[in-house]
Amino acid sequence: MGVHGLTTYVEGNRNFLQDVKFRDSRLVIDGCSLYFRLYFNHGLDQLHGGDYDAFAHLLTQFFCSLAACNIQPFVVLDGGIDPSDKKFSTLRQRLQAKIKEADSISHGRNGSVLPILTRDVFIQVLIQRGIPLFQCPAEADWEIACLAHQWNCPVLTNDSDFFIFDLPGGYLPLHFFQWTNLNGKASHRYISARHYTTNNLCRWFGGMNCELLPLCAVLTGNDYGAPKEAETLFDLIDVSALGGGGGRRRGRSSTSRIEGLLIWLSSFSNVAEALEEVSRLMCEEGGRGRRGQMGGLSSQLWAAMQEYHINAQSSVARWFSGGNSAPGGKTSGLAQLPECLSLAAAQGLLAPLAVDAVVMQRVLLFPQVENSKLASSHSSSRAIRQAVYGMLLQTYTYNTTPGRDEGTQLAKGGQTKAQISGIRGGTGRAGRGGRGRANVTLGMEQSAGVALVQPQGFSTPVFVEEYDRADLNLKKNQVEAHLPRNHIQLHRLSQTPVAVRLGVLLEVLGVKEPALHPAPYPLQLAVAVTGFWLREAIPTPSQLLLQALVLGMVYGELSLHNQPGATQHQQAVSQLNWAAERNVCAALDRQRVRPGERRGVDIGVAHSISQWQACLWSALCLNQLLLMPLPQPNLSWLFSGTLVHGLLRYLKGGRAAESLLPGGSLSGQLYLCLMEAVRDCGFKTNPSSSASGKKRRGRGRGGRRRGGRGAQGGGRGDEEINNRFALLMSEEEYDD
Repeated sequence: MGVHGLTTYVEGNRNFLQDVKFRDSRLVIDGCSLYFRLYFNHGLDQLHGGDYDAFAHLLTQFFCSLAACNIQPFVVLDGGIDPSDKKFSTLRQRLQAKIKEADSISHGRNGSVLPILTRDVFIQVLIQRGIPLFQCPAEADWEIACLAHQWNCPVLTNDSDFFIFDLPGGYLPLHFFQWTNLNGKASHRYISARHYTTNNLCRWFGGMNCELLPLCAVLTGNDYGAPKEAETLFDLIDVSALGGGGGRRRGRSSTSRIEGLLIWLSSFSNVAEALEEVSRLMCEEGGRGRRGQMGGLSSQLWAAMQEYHINAQSSVARWFSGGNSAPGGKTSGLAQLPECLSLAAAQGLLAPLAVDAVVMQRVLLFPQVENSKLASSHSSSRAIRQAVYGMLLQTYTYNTTPGRDEGTQLAKGGQTKAQISGIRGGTGRAGRGGRGRANVTLGMEQSAGVALVQPQGFSTPVFVEEYDRADLNLKKNQVEAHLPRNHIQLHRLSQTPVAVRLGVLLEVLGVKEPALHPAPYPLQLAVAVTGFWLREAIPTPSQLLLQALVLGMVYGELSLHNQPGATQHQQAVSQLNWAAERNVCAALDRQRVRPGERRGVDIGVAHSISQWQACLWSALCLNQLLLMPLPQPNLSWLFSGTLVHGLLRYLKGGRAAESLLPGGSLSGQLYLCLMEAVRDCGFKTNPSSSASGKKRRGRGRGGRRRGGRGAQGGGRGDEEINNRFALLMSEEEYDD
């Protein structure tokens, strides 16, 4: 949400904000405000697809600053679309504006478009650092306010609605939060900030009742809009004249409409009195408007004001205190999902895309910097999203295994909360079931005691509304949900073995599992997605771009294991020449497009990279939906747009990729293994056959583990690279 013009008004009057030395406190953080502000205000790349490594480094610095000041952060994120639909018109307008801004950026002009994987990187960094996180079912503002109110601590955000919420701990605008410049002695570090409370504002207006501020917000207009009759009311009370005189102006030469409205509201002792005056001015009698309709402006205003009503007890506080079930908040969207997926969503491990699909059957696809004359980059990944929709919107009838009582409590499998040391999810808890939108009768076969279904398809087509770019316009598309051929019943998801869930994932991506064996385990999902992209992207990506992407992955892996704290890995694999590998890393990094060189971009390359990111974005959601049969790749080291564009420029100069990688080096071997795996995954004649699925099921749960990969991954080189990476990338990394 946000109140139109309120930030400008409040920040323009120093009397409303108090300078503070912030330390030794809890801090509730609006996660979406934070990652938008950090990315846009530090000059990070937008033109080339984003620099996620630089963004992750910035986030790490931010949370280190908080820790140095003994500030305990608790991050709350927006989830899906508000199911009330009150804000949907605003969301469409913003999406349309971002399409225009993305096109402007692609032509070297100004604009602000967040790279598509920024949110995922943000969540991964939080989890890696152990920062408490909760993803709301929908809009987060109300949950943030209730949590901060219960804890009596401030909120850090850029959302002007927090000038309205009556919070005892107040609000710290991100704009004035000087986290990059710590002050004080080592044991008493603090962050200079400016602190707002509603009392400060109301005191300026003669001790106005704080309960009147929500009425100011809904009359002025927020993201839910303003009642149509509000303009008539403004004319009747003549807020401009009110703002132009009176002792409350304290010598100000001009005032805003907001100030005039606040002056008018300050003349009432409470909300009921103000609404009664609204009814009188609008000639409302007995709850009826001038035309006799039920309600009237005053009743609309009262209903809209409830968005700012704070509950005394926060369900999110229970979550942060160790609760093991997902809070429902003000909406019940997560109640439609099995418990294991509800938990994943609350942890930030189920993308809003999935929540929106199941709750609203509507999805917003975010624009990227691409060629606006071509089809949207999201078109290349439609098949992945169709599988997500099919799994979420299924309705099924099924037979039970002889002797199994469907009313029996499902066995608790895995852990209470998915364990994901940064980039991996656990099996979660057993779910109860999920509601779908259409009828379908499914056959069944048993695999490891779990119902693996071969669907006949929906009895009637089921569609999800996708809002995506068409030329420079926002267009609604009806996208049909598709069930994978070998399909898992959603309510049995947490009971399903990893091998079976992996089979579904690879079927959708069109990859056979042996094709992944040359790739290190943490990169297998990225490799499978890259193969999918090679087959599905139009125009077909060039070989040089593929090489640049893979070189970027090599750079990321080397950089990851050369970070502070990675020395134990280097010692464990002492036979490697780490000095040489660091030189390789530096040589790759020198090819990066530097800030002074960012005057233009090859729009065809940008479009292909946007298609790759769109495929990865959708595949990450599918992998999450399947409770992560493959680990999520470490996104901050997987892709850097300025690096990939720079490496492509190097290769287009006629130099070979191998010229950057010394013979016999780990980096050189990793590059060759990744290229082999991507090519195998990218063959158009590589469908996910039922035969390969049977082979996977025959191997059982242990078939996909890293220990068996070398034997089936091809030649001796594959086995060697996997053995040399075994200690660097062991699964224990993902189970911390």
